[in-house]
Order: sequence, then C-alpha cells, then structure tokens
Amino acid sequence: MLVLVAPGQGAQTPGFLTDWLALPGAADRVAAWSDAIGLDLAHFGTKADADEIRDTSVAQPLLVAAGILSAAALGDISGIAPGAVAGHSVGEITAAVFAGVLDDTAALSLVRRRGLAMAEAAAVTETGMSALLGGDPEVSVAHLERLGLTPANVNGAGQIVAAGTMEQLAALNEDKPEGVRKVVPLKVAGAFHTHHMAPAVDKLAEAAKALTPADPKVTYVSNKDGQAVASGTAVLDRLVGQVANPVRWDLCMETFKELGVTAIIEVCPGGTLTGLAKRALPGVQTLALKTPDNLDAARELVAEHTQA
Repeated sequence: MLVLVAPGQGAQTPGFLTDWLALPGAADRVAAWSDAIGLDLAHFGTKADADEIRDTSVAQPLLVAAGILSAAALGDISGIAPGAVAGHSVGEITAAVFAGVLDDTAALSLVRRRGLAMAEAAAVTETGMSALLGGDPEVSVAHLERLGLTPANVNGAGQIVAAGTMEQLAALNEDKPEGVRKVVPLKVAGAFHTHHMAPAVDKLAEAAKALTPADPKVTYVSNKDGQAVASGTAVLDRLVGQVANPVRWDLCMETFKELGVTAIIEVCPGGTLTGLAKRALPGVQTLALKTPDNLDAARELVAEHTQA
C-alpha cells in the first residue's frame, strides 16, 4: 500500500521550485494560483533568499503549491491511487487536496489566510522551535514542560520539536533532556502548534466558513491523533484547530503501519518525512520528490505499490 505525504514548514530552500516550473503547464498553473491569492509564488520559489521564504506568510502557500504541483507531475491522484494521504502541519492542507477535500484554489486561499494569521500571532512575542534529536520521548516531554516549553511536534523516530519563547529555547540549549544528542533550531518564525498561535485559530475558522469541503476520497490521516477522518467537515475543523495544537506525526506513522503501508512518497520539497519513515518504519520503501529527476523512480514505486 502506498501513502502519499506532504512536508511542513522548514522544508523549503531557496530556488526549490525552479526545476518544477520548467515542466509543461506548470508556470501557467502557478501564475494562476499567484493571481488568486495575491502572492508571487514563482518569484518566491525561484529567486527569493532563505530569509524571505522563512516568512510564515510566504512559506506556507509556497509549500502547498509545490506539493500540489509535484503530485500533479507524478500523475492524476486517481491514477496514483494511494491507500492513504497525510501531511505534516501545513502539509495537511496539501493532503486535503490529494484526498479531494479541497480543490487547489480553495486550499491555497486557506493556506494564505493561515500563513498571514500565524505570522501575525508570531509577531506578538519572539518565539521559535527547536528539534530534539535522540532521547526518550517521555523524559524529553517532562523536561520541556519544566522549562515552560511545548512539545509541539512529536515526530517519532526519536524526534520531538519544542516550541516556546526564545528565552525558553535558549534555556533548553543549555539544559538538554537526558539522552538528547542535539538541539537544532528550525527555520520557522514562531512557536507553531502552541498557545502562542491561539489568535490565528479564530481567523482561520472565519476563512473556513467560506469553504465547502468534500468527504475524503482516500484515507486521510490526521495530525491531531493519527486517526483516519472520513468527513470533509471534520477534516476542515481539524485544519483550523491544528495551528494551536501539537502535531502527532508519530501516531500518523503508527496508523500507516496498521494500514499495511509498503511505500511512502513525499511530495516536493521532500526529505524530512521520508527520513523519519526510514527510522520508524523499517522495510517500507521511501522516495522524496526533490526535483523532477525523481519522477521516473516515483512512478515505478507507484506501479509497484498502488492498490488494485
């Protein structure tokens, strides 16, 4: 069984969209999306520097656009026929497109509002996120809570992401939990999936009222608890609440295992989630769509692992 996944914020790198825009029809499609949301996606995906695309209001629409574009280059979703789809954080909106819950334009309009609302919430207090590599999850979570930090992403495979104020993160750097090898600051502009993002929830809920979600056509696995969600309305509700609540990617991977996953393809800019899967799901084949050069290998994987 194939699972199609989409990465979250921090996966973007300068120029990562360049090669994808050279594919037939891609530039026109991205131009239409850019007009619809009032953001020059082609510019930010090809010419902008790391600081520019670190901006939450830019990074989030850019990631969703890249995910949709690369999946479309792989093939029509009905032809890909994944057994399940999921996304990490903002990647859940990309996955909602794969599942048929939202169309391209609705998803990009929603993520544009999400990025702006979260950027505004992040500006209130200087906050950030850092990844903890190694260690026991229970020990690490208790340690973070003592420092006033939130375990915002529980990613599995020995990785937890802490979020909070810069002072709290500095304290973490000086006082790592037992067993943690390294604390790595992430390229994000706020403490996402914590109470610091609460102001963004109301704004996103207002934006969601204008949308009419469809029920998922394939199994949609949610970050909230790793459960499959069968209702489009429930998916949208979870997308709204998700910005101020932890991402449980560990539970998503447990669900993949229960569903019988045999292969995972991560859409552009892939690498993060396939890296986690290699450690947490041994024996499962993985492939990251980093550039169009990966498409042929991805199509072979699709042919081998899609459901009849």
